[in-house]
Amino acid sequence: MRTHHWRKSSYSSQGANCLYVSASDNATIRLRESDEPNTILTTTPTALSALIRSAKAGQLDHLAKA
Repeated sequence: MRTHHWRKSSYSSQGANCLYVSASDNATIRLRESDEPNTILTTTPTALSALIRSAKAGQLDHLAKA
């Protein structure tokens, strides 16, 4: 069983609702939230970069209004 080295986001506070990230040698990025540590999202650097660019550009703002 492989152990992941999780790093907490610098934007996360000291309390709950923290985001953790783990990058593996095979170009896979894993994300998890402190409230649900057993739920892990897996993505690639390219896909995560596209998501971040879209969020920064405001292209996902309509989702918060739902």
